[in-house]
Amino acid sequence: MTNQQGDQQWFEGVYANANQQSTSIPWADLRPNPFMLEWLETIEPDTQNKSAVVVGCGLGDDAEELSLRGYNVTAFDVSATAVDWCRQRFPNSKVDYVVGDLFNLPKDWQFDFVLEINTIQAIPVAVRREVINAIAGLVAPGGTLLAIGRLAKAAEQQVKRPWPLTRAELHLFVDAGLTELRFDTIGDAEISALSLVRFQVTYRR
Repeated sequence: MTNQQGDQQWFEGVYANANQQSTSIPWADLRPNPFMLEWLETIEPDTQNKSAVVVGCGLGDDAEELSLRGYNVTAFDVSATAVDWCRQRFPNSKVDYVVGDLFNLPKDWQFDFVLEINTIQAIPVAVRREVINAIAGLVAPGGTLLAIGRLAKAAEQQVKRPWPLTRAELHLFVDAGLTELRFDTIGDAEISALSLVRFQVTYRR
C-alpha cells in the first residue's frame, strides 16, 4: 500500500466509522467556516456565473454557503462516505458533490475560486509539495485561492496529524505560479495552547 492509499483509507475510515454521527468527525462544525465568512464579507467577490471548488469538502457546509452566494460550486472529498453524507444532508443542493483525489484530479478542472481549509495540514509533509501543486493547478487564469489552516513557527512542530504548515511550505503556491495577495495570522484560543496560530492567505493567478 502506498502512503497516498493509506491516507485515503484513513479519511474514509473516519467518516465511515462515524456512522452518520457528526460529533465523531473532529473537524465537522455543521456550519460554514467563520474565517471564510469574514473573508467573503470583506472582499465581496463577484460570484455571479463564477465557478468555485471546495477542496476536501467534508460535510458540505462551506460548499453550500458558496452556492448560496451565487457561485457554481463543485465540492470534492476523497471519502465516498463524506460525499454521500453531503448529498443526504442537502438533497436539493445545487452543489456538484464529487469523490475526488488530489493526486488524480481531472485535467480540465480549473475554477474562478478555489477554497482550501485545513486539508493540506491533514496530509503528510512528505507529499506536501505535490498536494500544493495540485491545488494551485485548480486556479484558473485570473482566479483566486483562499487557503486557511494552522501555521507552524518551525518544522519541529510538525510531529502529528494535523501537521501545521510552515511559511516556506506556503511559498510553494508561489513556486506553482500563483501570486500572494495577502497573508494574515489569526489568534485562536483553540490552537494557541499548542504554540500555533491560524493563517489565512489569498492568492491570485
